[in-house]
Amino acid sequence: MNESKATSFTEFELMGFPGLLDYKMFLFAGFLLLLLITLTANLLILFLVLLDHRLHTPMYFFLCNLSVLDILTATSIIPKLLVVLSGHDKTISFAACFVQMYFIVSFGSAENCLVAAMAYDRYIAVVKPLHYNVIINFKKCMLIMMIVWILGFLIPLVLLILATNLPYCASNRIMHCFCDYPSVISLACADITDHVNGSFGVALIAIYVPLLFVLWTYLRIIVSVLKLKSTASLAKAFSMCSSHMTVVLMYYVASSVVYAGLKIEGISYDGRIFIGGLNYFLMPMVNPMIYSLRNEKMKEAAQRYIHLKFLFPQNTS
Repeated sequence: MNESKATSFTEFELMGFPGLLDYKMFLFAGFLLLLLITLTANLLILFLVLLDHRLHTPMYFFLCNLSVLDILTATSIIPKLLVVLSGHDKTISFAACFVQMYFIVSFGSAENCLVAAMAYDRYIAVVKPLHYNVIINFKKCMLIMMIVWILGFLIPLVLLILATNLPYCASNRIMHCFCDYPSVISLACADITDHVNGSFGVALIAIYVPLLFVLWTYLRIIVSVLKLKSTASLAKAFSMCSSHMTVVLMYYVASSVVYAGLKIEGISYDGRIFIGGLNYFLMPMVNPMIYSLRNEKMKEAAQRYIHLKFLFPQNTS
């Protein structure tokens, strides 16, 4: 009987935010605004880097890839969420759900690897500045980004292929606003212990291996910076790394909040959904703002090409 139900299963129903049905239009407006800001900010970075030859450096090459990942993450989740919140169509086909899940996890994994690659770039810039252009050349940048994207798309592949073969017959209602891996496999009519343990192991590798590499690079940077006796050199080194350090700190603080929030009892179901989607909803919007607002070359490029002086005021000090 379970097998026949599983065989005839063709679609899931995304429940969105079940406890906030009276606020659907407010949520719709909020997520639409979030999507527009995310797309505008990240496309602006891509546009400025493309136009300004002074930004044709490894740092901005990596930043462009971060913006592309942020755009892909936002567009893989929010457009369908807007359709759900509008009440037009809550259903998503079996295949589309797993494709969405695969892309969400892949983009997140690739971003973890990219954060580590950007830490390596900052490490070379601070510790070996005289050899920077030799070590981080165009060929090395392309190789690093190829590895980042390949790892991002390979890390979740096996687990998600195995998840598609589970029999889904308990319910077709996903208690989330997108096809979240734990929420989907909890609907399977089978023992999912191995899947849960496997996904936990993959998550540990995808998150903490890049984090350990980032910590190692910054430890080396700190040791190198402490040897500098010039205050100007110290300030320059800090300036070179500040944006990346801010992004890393926010990303892992957000991840910690997500983990802690999902473990704390007493939080409403909708609260857990918001917390669980924190990285996916906010970080794609915040990343470009951190890099653009703290970066003088980006400010100058914005003023030169699109005259956004009210967004990128020049320092007068």
